[in-house]
Amino acid sequence: MKIRCVITDDEPYARKGLQGYIGQIEFLELVAVCESAVELNTFLKKEQVDLLFLDIEMPYLSGIELLKTLAHPPKVIFTTAYEKYAMQGYELEVLDYLLKPISFDRFLKAANKAFDYFNLQEQVKPREDYFFIKVDSKLEKVLIEEILFAEGMENYITIHTKQKKMITHLTLKMLQEHLPADKFIQPHKSYIAAIDKIDAIEGNVLLLGGYQVPVSRYQKEEIMERILQNRILKR
Repeated sequence: MKIRCVITDDEPYARKGLQGYIGQIEFLELVAVCESAVELNTFLKKEQVDLLFLDIEMPYLSGIELLKTLAHPPKVIFTTAYEKYAMQGYELEVLDYLLKPISFDRFLKAANKAFDYFNLQEQVKPREDYFFIKVDSKLEKVLIEEILFAEGMENYITIHTKQKKMITHLTLKMLQEHLPADKFIQPHKSYIAAIDKIDAIEGNVLLLGGYQVPVSRYQKEEIMERILQNRILKR
C-alpha cells in the first residue's frame, strides 16, 4: 500500500526536512510540495491525495482555514511550531499533531498511525454493490447504483431511489463511509448525491430524478468542478 502525500509549508528548511523523512519510509509516496495553503488548494482541485503534512501559520491562508473550506479534505498531519492549535486539530479530526522541530522517530510514529488508518479503511471498504438498512421492523436491501441522494435529519437519514424512499436510524457520515467516494458527492451538509444521477444544475440546486438537492454556496465552486469534471461544452 502506498499513501500519496503532499507537504505544505512556507519554510524551505521545514519542507526539505519533511522530504528527507518521507524518503526514508517506503509506504509514503510524495506527490507534491507546496509553499502555501493557496498553492495546495489549487493542487487539490487537480489531483487526489491521501495525506497532507500541513503547516498551520502561513501567509494569506492558514492550514486550518484551508481545511474548513474543503468539502472532502484528505487526512491531515499538522506540522507546526505552535501548541495552541491542538484543540482545533482535534476538532478537525486530524491524524496527528507534530510540533517543530520534528524528530524522525516522532515523524515515524505519525506515519505509522497514518498507515494503520488507511490499512483499516482498506479492510473495511465495502466489497459489494449493496448493503442492508433497518427500515421500521425489517431489513431492506439497498443497491448502491440505484441511490439518487440521501438527506440527513439529525440521527436519521432518508435514502431516495427512483422507486422509493427509506428512512433509517443512521447518520450521513455513517452512510458516506459505505459509498464509493468517486461516485457520490456532498453538496450540502445535509445531503449526499450520486454524481451520475444529476440531470441538471440550476443556480444552487441539483436536479435529479425529479428531486431538488441544495448546494452550499460556500462550496459551490469545488462541487461544480467535481460534478462537471471538464465535461461541459461551450461555444
